[in-house]
Amino acid sequence: MKTSEAEQHIVPVPTAVTSKRSTLIAKVVRDKYLLLLLLPGLAYFLLFKYVPMWGVLLAFKNYQPYVGFLGSEWVGLANFKQFFQDPVFFQLIRNTLLLGLYDMVFFFPAPIILAILLNEVRKSFYKRFIQSLIYIPHFISMVIVASISYLLLTTEGGVINEWVLKLFGHKIDFLTSENWFRPMIITQSIWKEMGWGTIIFLAALAGVDQEQYEAAIVDGANRFRQLWHITLPAIQGTIIVVLILRMGHFMDRGFEQVLLMINPLNRPVAEVFDTYVYTAGIIQGAFSYSAAVGLFKAIISVILVFTTNYLAKKAGHSGIF
Repeated sequence: MKTSEAEQHIVPVPTAVTSKRSTLIAKVVRDKYLLLLLLPGLAYFLLFKYVPMWGVLLAFKNYQPYVGFLGSEWVGLANFKQFFQDPVFFQLIRNTLLLGLYDMVFFFPAPIILAILLNEVRKSFYKRFIQSLIYIPHFISMVIVASISYLLLTTEGGVINEWVLKLFGHKIDFLTSENWFRPMIITQSIWKEMGWGTIIFLAALAGVDQEQYEAAIVDGANRFRQLWHITLPAIQGTIIVVLILRMGHFMDRGFEQVLLMINPLNRPVAEVFDTYVYTAGIIQGAFSYSAAVGLFKAIISVILVFTTNYLAKKAGHSGIF
């Protein structure tokens, strides 16, 4: 009698759910070796990307090293309020946004233009030779780049300044001038990373159907028409994806690069979020305050990525998520 009552209370599992579970298990068993290849990548992101995220809690505490992370007092949003009321807040916003804007206007299109030009080179030997040459600066450390910049631009015998002296009769303080700091940073970025950035766009260009160009030539289209109606539409999706990913680094102005080129004379235009976090956190020991500044910058970057992805979808593109 008890058995029949228990049977009456058994809730039948839907057939569709059981079928999905069986299908999922079957796929896991079938692809078990491929899934094993994911483990190193998952372990990397778990250990080095997600576990350190607990450190953002430091922004909501008054961290004291002698009592430790758990023993430090919770202060809520006090560190953020202090940062927003700090006179340096608007200076950091202005400097970081301007450098990011210059980067998007001058640096972002540079690899696309260079990739298109390289795609027009018909001799494969010359094409590979040029590609090898323009990839080299990517492997040079930023310390070397800063040293080269110093040797070229210093007023004490710098090569470029010697040319300027011969042409205009005076030298220019490139390294200490506020007006020349942003062009110098963007020029360094373009020289160092433009060639490396062409890899993705050259791969996209390699996938363009050559029959489209042949048909365009038969129709009388010149190189510019082929570029406008075939090449650019073919790599449009790649450009949008790279743009969205680039917006995630809009607020990252290269801590090492700016730190190497900053000095007391150009600091009003050179101080950005990354260098300020280093100064406040490492040099001045304000760990919680610098964590709040870094978290604020990260939140702005996330908003920019989601906004760009939303606008890309609104414009009819697929976006990245």
